[in-house]
Amino acid sequence: MIETISLSPGVTLRCCRDARFKQGCLSVQLVRPMTRQESAKNALLPAVLLRGTQSCPDLRAITLRLDTLYGASVNPLVRRVGDYQATGLYCSFMDDRFALPGDAVLQPMVAFLEELLLDSPVENGGFWEAFVESEKKNLISAIESERNDKRVYAMSRLLKILCKEDSFGLPRLGEPEQVSAITPQGLYDHYQKILRSSTLEIFYVGSAESSRVAELLQPMLSRIPRQWQPLAPQTGFHPCPGDNVVETMDVSQGKLGMGFVTPITNRDPAFPAMQVLNTLFGGGMTSKLFVNIREKHSLCYSIGSAYYGAKGIVTVSAGIDFDKESQTREEVLAQLKACQDGQITPAELTAAKEAVLSSLRATHDSPGAIEGYYASAALSALNLTVPAYMEAVSKVTMEDVVAAARQLKLHSTYFLKGESQ
Repeated sequence: MIETISLSPGVTLRCCRDARFKQGCLSVQLVRPMTRQESAKNALLPAVLLRGTQSCPDLRAITLRLDTLYGASVNPLVRRVGDYQATGLYCSFMDDRFALPGDAVLQPMVAFLEELLLDSPVENGGFWEAFVESEKKNLISAIESERNDKRVYAMSRLLKILCKEDSFGLPRLGEPEQVSAITPQGLYDHYQKILRSSTLEIFYVGSAESSRVAELLQPMLSRIPRQWQPLAPQTGFHPCPGDNVVETMDVSQGKLGMGFVTPITNRDPAFPAMQVLNTLFGGGMTSKLFVNIREKHSLCYSIGSAYYGAKGIVTVSAGIDFDKESQTREEVLAQLKACQDGQITPAELTAAKEAVLSSLRATHDSPGAIEGYYASAALSALNLTVPAYMEAVSKVTMEDVVAAARQLKLHSTYFLKGESQ
C-alpha cells in the first residue's frame, strides 16, 4: 500500500511501509521538463553531488561515512519518463529493525542525504572544478559507450526520427558536446535554480511509519527556498511526418528499427491490453516476431519490441544481415496484420498475459523494484497499483488485444548497414 503525503507545494512523499525486507530505500528526485538545454546538466548533477560534502570532502570520506551506516549505499539517479527528466539520488540501507540495540540507520541516513544534496563544497561560485571535470569525463564515456552499442544507437536514432516534434527524442544523458560545455559555476547556478523550482518526488520503502519519515525530512526541506513551477501534464505522441532513414557505418550486422504509434498511453483504459499486445507481438521468446521471424524464417539474429506507454510508441528492433532488410520489414508488418486480424491462438494470449503478470509480480520482490515501479508510475501519471494492474491484465480478452493492435500504425523506420553495402 502506497501512502502519499504532500509535504509542501510541489514536494510529495510516497511511502511503502513493508516489513519483509532487511534493506530499505529512499530516493529523492527533482523532476524537470525534458529539454535540450538542461538534459546534460541534469544527468551530470547527481554524480557531482556524490563526490563530496563539506564534512566528507572526497570519495574515501564518503565511503567511511557509509560504512558507519552498516554499509549503506547512495547512487546517482537519472530517469527519463515521457516528457520529464528526473535527477537525484537513491539510497539503500539496513532497516532499523536489524541494527544493533540503540542504533538507528534511517535518521543518520536522511541526515547524510541532506549533506549530499545541500552541503557540497563550493569554490569561485561553483562546484569544485576537479569534481565537475572528472564527472564530465565519466558522463561522456557513458554516452559514447551507448553509441558503441549499435542496437542502443539504432534505437536512439529511431526515437529521434519518431519524435522530431517531441522532447522524447532527446537522449537521456545529453550529448557529449553539451557535457563538455558545462562549467562548475554554470552547473551550480543550474542546481540552485532547479532546487527552488522543480517538482520534488521522495519515495521511501521500509518499516518506518510515513509520519516518521516526513518528520525526518523536514530539516532538509526547510533549508530549500522554494518557488515551485508546476509541470505541464504528460502528453502522448506529437504528430509529425514519418521518415525512412538509412545510415551506413563500419558494422558487421545490420540494425533495423521500426517505429509505430498509438493513441493508447498508460493513462488510457486500454493500456493493459496494449501491454499484452506488445508482449504477444514482440515482447519475448513466445512472441510472434521471435517465433516466426527468427525461429521459423531465420531472417534475423535477434528481434523484439518495446512499448513506451508514457508516449504511445512501440518500437521493433532487429539484428539482421544487410540483404534481409526488406524481407524482415515485410514480415514484421505481416505479424502485426495477423494480430489485427485476430490470428492469435489462445496459447499465445495466455503466454503473453502470464509474461506481463510475472513481470508485475517481480515488482514487489525488492525495495528497489517497488521504488522503480511506483516512482516511475507517479512521473508518467500511471494511476494503477500493481494489484490493480494485475487484475486489469488478467481480464484482457482476445477482442481487447485485437482492438489495441488495430490502433497501432507504422510511422518511421531506421536501418543501419555496412559501408560497402
